[in-house]
Amino acid sequence: MLNSKIMKIKYLLSLLLAFTFLNVTEAQNLYGIDFTNYDSERCQKFNQAFYNRPKEVKFGIKRDNANLYFETNDKDWFNSLFVNAYDGVAIDIVAKDRYACDVSQIEPVQIKGKLLPPVFSKRLKSGLKKSGNTLYRVLVGRIPANLLNKELEFNTLFLSDRTLCQYYVIYDLEAYPWDLLDMGMYLDSITYNAKEIKANSEESYVLKNKTLKFKIPFEKNKSEYSQDDIKPLYDSLRLTDFNIKSIHIKAYSSVEGSLERNIKLQEQRASSIVTAIQAFQKPSITNVISSSENWVEFLNAIENTKHEDLKHLSKAQIKAKLVGALATEMEPILKQHRKALVTLELEKKDVYKDLSATELLNKFNASIVSDELDEAQKIQNSLFEKLKNKEVSPDLLNKMEVPNQLKYVAFLNKTSAYKYLLEAPKILIVYNELLELEKLAPKDKRVKYNIVVTKLKLWRYKALDVDKNKLKAELKALKNYGINDQLIARLLVNYHIIIAEDLMRQRDYDNKDKAVTFIEANYKKFELSDYDYLSLAQFFSYYANTELSVALLKDKAKRIDIDENLLFYYLNLTIINPELTKTSDYRTIMLNALNMNKSRYCKLFNPFGEGGVTFQLLEDDYLRSTYCENCTD
Repeated sequence: MLNSKIMKIKYLLSLLLAFTFLNVTEAQNLYGIDFTNYDSERCQKFNQAFYNRPKEVKFGIKRDNANLYFETNDKDWFNSLFVNAYDGVAIDIVAKDRYACDVSQIEPVQIKGKLLPPVFSKRLKSGLKKSGNTLYRVLVGRIPANLLNKELEFNTLFLSDRTLCQYYVIYDLEAYPWDLLDMGMYLDSITYNAKEIKANSEESYVLKNKTLKFKIPFEKNKSEYSQDDIKPLYDSLRLTDFNIKSIHIKAYSSVEGSLERNIKLQEQRASSIVTAIQAFQKPSITNVISSSENWVEFLNAIENTKHEDLKHLSKAQIKAKLVGALATEMEPILKQHRKALVTLELEKKDVYKDLSATELLNKFNASIVSDELDEAQKIQNSLFEKLKNKEVSPDLLNKMEVPNQLKYVAFLNKTSAYKYLLEAPKILIVYNELLELEKLAPKDKRVKYNIVVTKLKLWRYKALDVDKNKLKAELKALKNYGINDQLIARLLVNYHIIIAEDLMRQRDYDNKDKAVTFIEANYKKFELSDYDYLSLAQFFSYYANTELSVALLKDKAKRIDIDENLLFYYLNLTIINPELTKTSDYRTIMLNALNMNKSRYCKLFNPFGEGGVTFQLLEDDYLRSTYCENCTD
């Protein structure tokens, strides 16, 4: 709660004690707490107050040296919880060594660690003090000396009349911002203002450069590639009018053999590719290289084959079997996994790159006056590159002197569209500029498309009164102006996302479900960016159901080319759902995350408040086996 991260309560963060047994160490002092009547009348009033709390109300346990404090940001809500004399809280101090990898089996118990004496209503209310500007806290216990140097978490038992009503475990799940699916803006062609996926509400926006993607296979035990395999890459670079800005290479070996040998071989393969590509231009190109064994595609490939039983073995056990005759038999599968995925980020060649913004602006305005429109277009694009790279202020757009005439519509449209892409808060200004352009060019498809995009955004943010039926008709009518079906399908999905959000607020759940059904049936008609996957998954999760989100991302999460942040969002969405984590597919997904960023994956199991979700995830045998196999070097 009260640490800097946003906590999302998406599954059952409060474990409602639907246990049919009580397994507590007999030596544990239970302080007279009744663990068997959590569904009795004594808990009903308490649970109602607890679950009806506003979403803005936060609480948690804060450690200060050996002292433990219950903290909240709402004093009134706190007081409403503890009414009767024996309403209160007790703290279960859980140590991470409960889940040590040399422990053969974790016993299912209600009290996982050291239970501290309960603190009841009178002491809670009298001890509650202001802490900082917005918080209140009260001392609820002290950590015993023998636990002080251990990794600890603190679960809260909420009591009503000495009866346990809730046992509360807090999960620190990263929050991710999201938006409508990316619609782009029509300049000379559709240009996207792609959002990078970043956690903790740190949004980042990048105008997409052109990218080229290639797959280069390698032969067993060789770092050289076939010239035939790299020829398409060479041909693309020779034909393009773009420079290479950066190279990203993910190099993969097949899973048999020594890990150290495999990684070294992949690094050699990646370096040979960088050297070859670098020959196309100077100065040196930024490159990012990663290498790993291709466990993901191996486990995917053996599914539904006679080798499927290998999926249930550890990585070491699989390697031990992949020798001799079996390795030879499986070579047709293994050879598919030795490869490099190469992504080249390109930027358009710019003959005016070395001119200052002032020189370019003067040159652009002069070209417009002299009616050298082809030259003006090149200069405008050069100015936009400087804006994209944040070398100049967006105010420059207002200094481009373009007459309000039909033959200059392309320039005017691009200027307005760039304002939208660079400065989203100016959507209404851009929308009104486009309406004026529509009067000049009522059939221009670029202007028509951009008007619909800005109108959808303004409608979503309640910044414009919109007749939804008329807007839907305008959207569908874009086909008459040459806008393709995929772009229209994307706009229609966003239209129904906005409709569903409005219906959800109105509690019109039947019609909301109809809008969601439309979205589910149509999003496959067009290509989704990684941020689109994130946005759509969060939409399904918040406004429909988590099952749709999981189904949307499951297959993508098993692909080695998935965006790392999107993969970890999927883990964020699913890792506290034991029905998913016990599947063989989930192990494949976890190994994908480990290959991409082992440190980040293993940190999920750090203590709450120290960068982890919670180490109590290791209560799950399936998560624990993967953790112990990979995170305890």
